[in-house]
Amino acid sequence: MIRRGVDVVIAASALVAASPLLAVAAIAIVLSSRGPVIYRQRRVGLDGAEFDVLKLRTMVVGAEHIGAGLWVDAGDARITRVGALLRRTSLDELPNLVNVLRGEMSLIGPRPTVPEQVAVYTERQRGRLAIRPGITGWAQVNGRAALPWGQRIELDLDYIERRSLWLDLQIVARTARMLLGGGDLYRGETGGWDLPHVPGYEAAGEVPPESSPESSPESDPSAESKESPRQ
Repeated sequence: MIRRGVDVVIAASALVAASPLLAVAAIAIVLSSRGPVIYRQRRVGLDGAEFDVLKLRTMVVGAEHIGAGLWVDAGDARITRVGALLRRTSLDELPNLVNVLRGEMSLIGPRPTVPEQVAVYTERQRGRLAIRPGITGWAQVNGRAALPWGQRIELDLDYIERRSLWLDLQIVARTARMLLGGGDLYRGETGGWDLPHVPGYEAAGEVPPESSPESSPESDPSAESKESPRQ
């Protein structure tokens, strides 16, 4: 209950403080490329409940039908100029604060993933759904998208087992350093989906949702109709 109260107070305060920045980002997105500013994508949260995660659009509309399809990495031409900046600074995640206020996410916890990936989790890996997903987490500050998904899930399970105020403070401090550095945004040669094949994902499903067009507003072909707020 205390944790939830802290989430609400911090998320609400951060949204108010970031509102001018969000307004500037929204204008920049609209001016730089056609399409919605915010998009929603279905993700899986606490106890397997599905919800729409909100993010700022960083790629061109229909990105999954262009070039490498669902694959995306550093220097991808489908990422807009504004989107590259938003990704590098993680400002595209700011709308996640709305998900926190709704009770769908927490400030700290495992990053939410797509239903198709959760469908191939083992019983142990489903333990990742025992708490609300977070904006940042233990896996995020220990390699982020550069880690294979199997390793990321193990780090998330480790966090759930050792969850404490002290560990949360470490994550917050390391997140701040990570944001300043802007590293591990893309899977590179080491990251990616290394678990059983996920139907609908190319290359044996080795595309983590956070670094693929599917995880971005622009990758959802129905994004424009689905989002009043986008991503």
